[in-house]
Amino acid sequence: MPLDISADDLFLRFAVVLALAAAAGMLARVLRQPPIIAFIGVGIMVGPLWLNLVTDRDLWDLLATVGIALLLFVVGLRLDVETIRRTGPVALATGLGQVGFTSLVGFLIALALGLDVVPAIYVAVALTFSSTIIIVKLLSDKREIDSLHGRIAVGFLIVQDMVVIVVLIALSSFGVGSEEETRLQEVLLVMARGAGMLVVVGLMMRFVLPTAVRVLAGSQELLVLGAIAWAVGLAAGAEWIGFSQEVGAFLAGVALAPTDYRNALSSRLTSLRDFLLLFFFISLGATLDLTHIGANIWPSLIFSVFVLVGNPLIVVAIMGVMGYRKRTGFLAGLTVAQISEFSLILAALGVSLGHIDSETLGLVTLVGIITIGTSTYLILYSHAIYDRVAPLLGIFERSALNRDEISGGVPASGRTELILFGVGRYGGGILDDLVGRGIEVLAMDFDPEAVASRRLNGGRVIYGDATDPDIHEYLPFSETRWVVSSIPSVQAGHEVAQNLRQAGYRGKVALTAPRPEDTEAVQGAGADLVLTPFSDAAQRAGEIIVERLDRSE
Repeated sequence: MPLDISADDLFLRFAVVLALAAAAGMLARVLRQPPIIAFIGVGIMVGPLWLNLVTDRDLWDLLATVGIALLLFVVGLRLDVETIRRTGPVALATGLGQVGFTSLVGFLIALALGLDVVPAIYVAVALTFSSTIIIVKLLSDKREIDSLHGRIAVGFLIVQDMVVIVVLIALSSFGVGSEEETRLQEVLLVMARGAGMLVVVGLMMRFVLPTAVRVLAGSQELLVLGAIAWAVGLAAGAEWIGFSQEVGAFLAGVALAPTDYRNALSSRLTSLRDFLLLFFFISLGATLDLTHIGANIWPSLIFSVFVLVGNPLIVVAIMGVMGYRKRTGFLAGLTVAQISEFSLILAALGVSLGHIDSETLGLVTLVGIITIGTSTYLILYSHAIYDRVAPLLGIFERSALNRDEISGGVPASGRTELILFGVGRYGGGILDDLVGRGIEVLAMDFDPEAVASRRLNGGRVIYGDATDPDIHEYLPFSETRWVVSSIPSVQAGHEVAQNLRQAGYRGKVALTAPRPEDTEAVQGAGADLVLTPFSDAAQRAGEIIVERLDRSE
């Protein structure tokens, strides 16, 4: 029942919603459940069907929109033109291929379930779109947004966003009784505006942004303010010309990616981004129409199974044809195992145009609830799921691999005394020290930019994931005395140790514990040496200070 709070007391309503979200988040953490599920549940609770606290839709939608803009902006900051050029073909092929196959198969399933042609078309198209916001948030939380499958996933999700905009424009044109030629002109006009926006952004990247960012960087507050203004402004501009806000915000981040300030901006905007995204999930839950879902249980379950299983397999198949490993295809494919907020918007538009009834909208809504909730767990536990289904995915993998899946020209021959996993801040320091001492090191990292940067400096670094079970296929374990993993994760340590045993490695293993209290758990994986970055650094700093004190005396 609605909570008895005056509609004018907006601040009190806001405070109550935040308190409920914090409580739900704590409960989810205690139960080891994804916070996204908890926040969507809070949205349903504070929506019109229960407490009815989210009454001022403009405020909540504004906060959610800014959060979405910052999310895609931060993702864009991590990319550059070269990365987009490299992953663009597979993103385009996978995005369009998945939309096409899902629409066709979904349409046939809908007809088999007794839906009329027009509702079947709406449901089939709704099944093709995945939530960019939810997927990017989950990949960011797992720190996989910079991995190969993460970058490919972001690419084809952006392609999906472009397709859904074209579909919504076409349907809106039907609603006002336009002729087919007029509808085509509207779509072409939006495409032309998009090309113009790319030209304008390109010119700003060349002549305006470098100087503007350098001036703003004189003050950290102004740098953050200017970045937010740029992200939100370009998102608004993209929406104004007919594209989605996500596309504009993503492009704003890409425009600043070549600057020296992208890492500082990314770190400073992360907390604000996460806070504002809370309102997107609450708003999503509050807008779910649950009044017509009772009669759609069985059809929704059938469609949900198709989305959860069929969509990932379509992506795995397409990426397999393009030469990607089954593991990369599977991890990227799981990101399309749900429908998006655009699917609900599409169905709602169909109801307003009189093409479908509210029962069909209820069907799409229920599929959304099931697939969003389930796919969240699939993505969070994607590596464990892959370990179980990997033998079944061999038919999708070709013998000739894509160049992004191989070492990229680093010579396999040559003496290798030590293999190092991870060349980030901690691992990069280890690599520099070992090379400086004359140790022959072969390093590996899943971040293509880190790999490229190290290669420019002459390092023997290859692209790869240390937790990949097939790692033995491209690393010279037989001649290596030590394998060192600088990845600060207990789970990653166990996976690395297990993969080494399966590869028949008999040398020494060093694993990294994120905290001193995790040392015992990491040792349980079979480590000969456990590295504790902060404790080791603190101890070394103490030794240096004592040495200096002795010298001064």
